[in-house]
Amino acid sequence: MAILKIRVDDDPILRKESRPVEEINKRIEVLAKDMIDTLHKADGVGLAAVQVGVLRRMIVVETEPGKPIVMINPEILESSGEQDGPEGCLSVPGKRGCVKRPNYVKVKALGLDGKTHEYEGTELFARCVFHETDHLNGILYTDKAWKMIDPDEDEQ
Repeated sequence: MAILKIRVDDDPILRKESRPVEEINKRIEVLAKDMIDTLHKADGVGLAAVQVGVLRRMIVVETEPGKPIVMINPEILESSGEQDGPEGCLSVPGKRGCVKRPNYVKVKALGLDGKTHEYEGTELFARCVFHETDHLNGILYTDKAWKMIDPDEDEQ
């Protein structure tokens, strides 16, 4: 597959709202595979299609190594709890910030098989899903960070 160019924070496309995927076709399948390859190459845990210049509601989350999840048209069904911690972004290189997020998420999305799937999780999975779905709405974590931190600092 291909490694795609990750758009960075000064790119205006990152501030646009992504459109729903209307049809799961070969183009979407290739995009998903390329996004997974790009995520691996960048050593990330999540990537939204808009981050590679495609304004479609699709994200890839891989919080468990070797188990990427492709979510097409993700919709958050439930959330609860709270976590507050450091967050970074492949589109905002060299920066980190403290962001409050729910600690639990239940999300439904289409898979590449065209079927609706539900996923739920806590901690890193929840943080990642909220972070990536924010991208689909033109929101960067820096908009929500209550404090920016030195990326070389040790985590608390």
